[in-house]
Amino acid sequence: MGRAKRRVSVPGVAELSRPASPPPAGSEERQAADGERRDQEITVYLSASELLGLEHARHKLRRLGYALDQGRLVREAIAILLADLDARGTDSLVARRIRAAHDGDAGHDGAMGEDAAPSLRTSFFLAFPDLE
Repeated sequence: MGRAKRRVSVPGVAELSRPASPPPAGSEERQAADGERRDQEITVYLSASELLGLEHARHKLRRLGYALDQGRLVREAIAILLADLDARGTDSLVARRIRAAHDGDAGHDGAMGEDAAPSLRTSFFLAFPDLE
């Protein structure tokens, strides 16, 4: 007997551009677990090693009793970087890393120069030493 071919249904443009779901009945707007409304969305592409690092941090936090999803961890990391940028300006971690990448502080072997910014992973664990 021959196998019947099955067609996979793919959403069209109209389905992709509409809101994912309406707010729950009885509430004006959907609230996040921490009470803050989130109606903006971005897409971020990560390398395999970046995603593995994110999962490693999430599982480390879980072992310490802090259960959170990837989105929450990313929002917390962004908040930390933005607060550091506000407080330290050009000396902030993110400004130093961008400057180092722009100025080409990395040598041919990938080693960072003396004044280059440390990795985000190093800085994250410096900010939260009990997670290491």
